[in-house]
Amino acid sequence: MQVLLLHPGAMGASIGAALVSRGHFVSWVAEGRSAATASRASEAGLRAVDTLAGAVADAEVAISVCPPDAAVTLAKNVQAAGFEGTYVDGNAVAPATAREVASIFPASYVDGGIIGPPAWREGATRFYLSGANAADIAALFDGSLVDARAMGERIDAASALKMCYAAFTKGSSALILAVRALAERNGVTEDLLREWNVSQPGLTGRSAATATSTSPKAWRFEGEMREIAATFAAADLPDGFHQAAAEIYARMAGLKDAASPDIDAALSAIVQSDSR
Repeated sequence: MQVLLLHPGAMGASIGAALVSRGHFVSWVAEGRSAATASRASEAGLRAVDTLAGAVADAEVAISVCPPDAAVTLAKNVQAAGFEGTYVDGNAVAPATAREVASIFPASYVDGGIIGPPAWREGATRFYLSGANAADIAALFDGSLVDARAMGERIDAASALKMCYAAFTKGSSALILAVRALAERNGVTEDLLREWNVSQPGLTGRSAATATSTSPKAWRFEGEMREIAATFAAADLPDGFHQAAAEIYARMAGLKDAASPDIDAALSAIVQSDSR
């Protein structure tokens, strides 16, 4: 199968590598991408194509793995370039956003939601897929490091699942960092940590580990939190928590390229009232 991957970031490169491992031909668009992206793509065995128009010419399937706030624009660009195959949106977007993308490709859309880290080890990463052709896309990954699971024909089911899952995982990460920042601002950090060590053993270490693992990716999580908030609002449920989580991650966005960010760096970013 000829597959176009948009784009080979940390997650996308692993998705592409999984397809290559099953004998599929995976291309990516080099125009406007960084040297780091090119390096990841090369290591994953992907074929560079200079332009989007050139890339869509031979592609039978296009898989979008990009920041959620770029999902709709990217889909429109792919459609405008003349793509006529099956479009798979694998982004962390609200069901309403998934339906908007589906309207761009009404006859050939598959919704996707990726849960887990980049797929470099067996059993770690699930790619949930929904829509009329979900089973066909899932079959492309058979025997690879990506555990692709078809959920049925509802066009926004995979995105709905992703929103529910990340609402807790990334939402709780934002909460624990916000609590640490609150203690810092009120001058009771050491007292809070002592109490946690008595009544919530492990939480001190968890907060520090969360800062280290989340800081380099926080710039992407702001948009995801806003998509989750929109999902809550559409279900007539309070959306304020995830709007606040989006603000926490927005304040941490400057840590994207920081070397080994720790809890102190994360808290410094969060408590800066002028960081936005």
